[in-house]
Amino acid sequence: MNDEREPRCEFDGDELVHRFEITIPGTVDAIPPVVARIMEEVREMGCAAGKEFDIEVAVNEALANAVQHGCANDPAKQVEVTVECDPASGMLIVVKDPGSGFEPTDVPSPIVGQRLYADHGRGIFLINELMDEVRYENGGTEIWMRKK
Repeated sequence: MNDEREPRCEFDGDELVHRFEITIPGTVDAIPPVVARIMEEVREMGCAAGKEFDIEVAVNEALANAVQHGCANDPAKQVEVTVECDPASGMLIVVKDPGSGFEPTDVPSPIVGQRLYADHGRGIFLINELMDEVRYENGGTEIWMRKK
């Protein structure tokens, strides 16, 4: 997880209004309080005013995927979250997990065929629909989500 490459993002570090980082254990119970804390920061930063619902759902889904797939619900493993605000570029949220990653194009669409009736498997679809830009880095162990 200690990737020393420069982040490939158009955010200007000198223009950031705020940067917030948090690490949580890889358990489902850790998700609601950290989402609440992240949303406090999002509201305080004001870089995506009026888009809070979209951000909250996307963060919930990204964290659920990181905990379930990246950490295998193991409290000894950790998920790292970074939230940045740049008035010109909006809000950037990065979620990193210690898993082996995945290929996003291999994830089947939840709105086709019998998957429409499944009770899971919509997280990536929702994230892509709700956020303005979504990128997967480091073999799918990081999701970079931007809301303008």
